[in-house]
Amino acid sequence: MFFYDAPDRFVAGTVGLPGRRSFYLQATAAGRTTSVALEKTQVAALAERIDELLDEVVRRSGGNAPVPAVSPAEMSDTAPLESPVEEEFRVGTMALAWDGEDQRMIIEAQALVELEADSDEDLADAEERLLQDDENGPPMLRVRLTGTMARAFAKRALEVVNAGRPPCPLCSLPLDPEGHVCPRQNGYRRDA
Repeated sequence: MFFYDAPDRFVAGTVGLPGRRSFYLQATAAGRTTSVALEKTQVAALAERIDELLDEVVRRSGGNAPVPAVSPAEMSDTAPLESPVEEEFRVGTMALAWDGEDQRMIIEAQALVELEADSDEDLADAEERLLQDDENGPPMLRVRLTGTMARAFAKRALEVVNAGRPPCPLCSLPLDPEGHVCPRQNGYRRDA
C-alpha cells in the first residue's frame, strides 16, 4: 500500500498530446513520489465527487468545517507531474470518505485486478478473499487531505480533464487536429 497523510503534493496530470493523453494521480511527500494511471472519466468523476462530498461536509457542519467553498488561489498548482512518471499500477476502483474526527478527506485508488473463475459464485469468493488479504491484496494508493487540499485537487483535476481537444460545435465530440468526421454532417470531414 502507498500511504500519504497530508502529502506535499497530490495532483491529477497527464502525459502526452491531447487525444492521446495518459492520465495519472500523483502523490509526493518526503522525497517519495507515487504515480498511478487511470482513465479520463475516472479523473472527472473523482473531482466531481470530491467537490460534492466537501459541499455536503460544509452543509452538515453548518459552515463550521475547515473546508473552503472554493479552492483558494494560493493553492493553485499548475506545475507538470514530477518526472519521470513511473506507473505503479492502473486504477480499477476508487473510494472517498470524510474523517470527521481528523477533518480529512480520504481518497483510495485500488489497482485493477482481473480474476478468473468458473462461476459467478467462485468469482465472488475470489474477490472477497483478495479484498481480505492485506498482505497480498491488490496495490492501493491512500491519500489523506485537508479540506483545502482536496478542494485544490478537484479544481486542478477538472482543469486537466477540460484541457483536452475542443468539442465540435455541432456534435460535441472532440475535434481531431487531422480533421473530424462529424455525425451531424452525415460523415463529411469537418476541418478543425
